[in-house]
Amino acid sequence: MSKNGLILLTPTSIAYTGTSATISANGSVSFSACTVLSLNGVFSADYDNYMVVMRETATIAQVFQVRLRASGTDASDSGHTHQLILGSTTVSAQRDAGQTAFRISNTANVLRQGHILNFYGPHLAQPTALRSVSVCAIDGAFIFDVAQTHSVSSSYDGFSLLPNAAGNITGRVAVYGMRK
Repeated sequence: MSKNGLILLTPTSIAYTGTSATISANGSVSFSACTVLSLNGVFSADYDNYMVVMRETATIAQVFQVRLRASGTDASDSGHTHQLILGSTTVSAQRDAGQTAFRISNTANVLRQGHILNFYGPHLAQPTALRSVSVCAIDGAFIFDVAQTHSVSSSYDGFSLLPNAAGNITGRVAVYGMRK
């Protein structure tokens, strides 16, 4: 195991609905025109916490979501709670409980988005926490900063990226394990 703080991980497999998705030689995943992209086998007992770095472009404005996965099945229960701060020229906050997925950002039509997701304990059989920060090209630059929890005490090995509208996303995603 490397002595560096972040270790780039390679999914054991991916699943997608859309045009294409490919695992590169270094472990990142590039995807094109996908309505769902799932990365399997990225969370394990080797690490407690993970960082996901992603860039994407959406074809239509939508809310961008993530669901944890175990053995190829998404966790779609209503145990997700979000506390978010968002804005560009003005900033507002909101809280949403009883949701069926983590909320990552509002994406804007055909504009680049960037996301950093920090997962805390997704492979441990305890509630998972997520902190995500996104920049979206809405009104110049729009920040979307979200603290979230998933209340189910299950062990997960992956996650799915889910635009929640009829459009699709194109981009690249990489998962890093944080050394214990």
